[in-house]
Amino acid sequence: MFKKRKLRRDPSMTQMKVALMGNPNSGKSTLFNALTGMNQQTGNYPGVTVEKRTGEAIIKDEAGKSAYVTFLDLPGTYSIYPKSLDEEVCYKVLCDNKDEDHPDAVLIVADSTNLRRSLFLTTQVIDLGIPCVLVLNMSDFARLRGLEIDATKLSEQLGIPVVATNARKKVGIENLRKAILNEFHKPSKTFLDIADFTSLEMIEAVQKMFKDKSHYGAFQLINNETGISHFETITEKKEEIKKLIVKYHFEKHKVQSDETIARYRAINEVIKECVVINEEEKKKSITARVDKLLTHKIWGYVFFLLILFVIFQSIFLIAKYPMNAIEFCFIKISEFSKNSLPPGELTSLLINGILAGLSGIAVFVPQIALLFAFIAILEDTGYMARASFLMDKLMRPLGLNGRSVIPLMSGMACAVPAIMGTRTIPNWKERLTTIMVTPLMSCSARLPVYTLLIALVIPNTHNYGYFNMQGLVLMGMYLLGFVSALGAAFVFKLIIKSREKSYFMMEMPLYRVPKLSGIGLTIYQKSFIFLRDAGKVIIAISVILWVMASHGPPTKMKAVETAYARPDSAKKYNSIQIERFIAAGKLKESYAGHAGQWIEPVIKPLGFDWKIGIALISSFAAREVFVGTMATLYSADGADDNLSIREKMSAAINPETGKPQYTAAVGFSLMLFYAFAMQCMSTLAVVYRETKSVKWPLIQFLYMGALAWIASFLVFTFAK
Repeated sequence: MFKKRKLRRDPSMTQMKVALMGNPNSGKSTLFNALTGMNQQTGNYPGVTVEKRTGEAIIKDEAGKSAYVTFLDLPGTYSIYPKSLDEEVCYKVLCDNKDEDHPDAVLIVADSTNLRRSLFLTTQVIDLGIPCVLVLNMSDFARLRGLEIDATKLSEQLGIPVVATNARKKVGIENLRKAILNEFHKPSKTFLDIADFTSLEMIEAVQKMFKDKSHYGAFQLINNETGISHFETITEKKEEIKKLIVKYHFEKHKVQSDETIARYRAINEVIKECVVINEEEKKKSITARVDKLLTHKIWGYVFFLLILFVIFQSIFLIAKYPMNAIEFCFIKISEFSKNSLPPGELTSLLINGILAGLSGIAVFVPQIALLFAFIAILEDTGYMARASFLMDKLMRPLGLNGRSVIPLMSGMACAVPAIMGTRTIPNWKERLTTIMVTPLMSCSARLPVYTLLIALVIPNTHNYGYFNMQGLVLMGMYLLGFVSALGAAFVFKLIIKSREKSYFMMEMPLYRVPKLSGIGLTIYQKSFIFLRDAGKVIIAISVILWVMASHGPPTKMKAVETAYARPDSAKKYNSIQIERFIAAGKLKESYAGHAGQWIEPVIKPLGFDWKIGIALISSFAAREVFVGTMATLYSADGADDNLSIREKMSAAINPETGKPQYTAAVGFSLMLFYAFAMQCMSTLAVVYRETKSVKWPLIQFLYMGALAWIASFLVFTFAK
């Protein structure tokens, strides 16, 4: 979590709490960033695991009026009828006056290119009677689509202030700040009276219980009496509301349906009055023309594969230069430390433990940063929504829907936020299936493992100039993760039973040029978090490993020294060779060596030795620890400190065969093991938190572990 920058505020200054809400892809979060800058922090809403973003700003005008505003970025939602955890949070924050996040006012962010859909949510908030301002975001894109919106007339029709903005370019932000200071007021009229669709007496009875509720606010309390488990406002009056529901024969779904139809009819009339459509401009829309290709039933999939190809080729092509520089720096730092510091336990811990472990992860930060950059670009351009639409038909027969694509694609970065992102899937069976298969997507923690092993067993050759073979293999590993996730989803479809109906609805945002500052901030935040979180784990594991690899049963460690102290050893080998033999022998007899040898019978059929066994054990803390573990082990093994971890592993010899330890068969076997095995305690913890059951993370751990062992065994058996 990033700390907020402290703002100086005058105690006499007006204080406000303002919520931002809107449809997904409306530009709400971009507007939130424009209003708050770096004064942000994240957390979770009380009682649920939905992410909560808050920010602060001091707003002033020319007249000297000022206010200290706390902004709350609510999850994207299409209405305040809650069908998912994200939507439930929005509903509760707006309708529960006792909620700690209940706002003084609301900024409703509307996508100007799809005003009809945005006005449904807007008019619901108006009918709740909450002070609000409608923000017509992406107004310049609306003009490109041939849409001219009369903001003044729209304001008159709705009874609330309307401000046009372009949050990406920060156009209209000053006008919005003025509106926040001066124009927040309760809507001057009701858009739709819910009493036209249900009993007025019932609504008025609830209004008497809650004096500050509008007709629509009272209706929402009745409508969701059973749906919100942690809704404090109705706790005391719950039994009375139940009696009213029975007395007036309230039919929840019928009233919702009638209201929705009537609300859209009224919205259509507003659109006719306030929006002029230039059909010629609409036909020229770049988005419409590009979508014909990118969402095509055949070419759409071809383009998707082409994007993946470019991403993974670029990861190897571009990242190799900063990776070489980082590798060189760590070698020089280790060399300098060895020559400058006195020999002893602390020096060995620093060089062979901490530095070796950190170098193993730091060298892969450029590749991880590139991966995050490409994912951010796909989201920022609007292509990710198209990928969801494109994949819906492919995924539905397998027990998923289009909404599962974004968590799965996010899983390429990290499974933890990806699994948390499944909250937008309203169907429990599809949500649970997505949770269970998302860890099969190759995440950024696997990237260091893949790239290290690929560099060991795949020649760095190019075909037809640009096509790097290592990049093609890396792309194949990511595709393998995606295909295996789909296959596992089909199996879970047969296992998990549910009668709940499924639907998929998503707005297609306009294509936009990626905003470099936003992408740069994403790369910095994600890379920093990865390096910080992984670094803490790796340092801890490296210290523990160094202790275990440097110490062992005294008698056995002494026996290794004695074996090479004989005169005949001095005749056969020079002093440097003897030092390395002693280090290798001590490592095998160390506590870490014994742990690796203890599990070696289980992993030997996969082509793994006891050193890899140690790495597999330590990787359960986090997969990326594999690289740091191997760096620590080969440093403790007496390998040349002037070599990189890749060079040390490449020089490793299998004592049984006398051939290189890391053959193509071993390399691919190990890659497949890491592709399928559940080696992430954080992921298991978040699965437990999201499913509220030990059963599902346990099933996930067992099925992925079995899949990893079988796949590795088959590949090694046939490839060797």
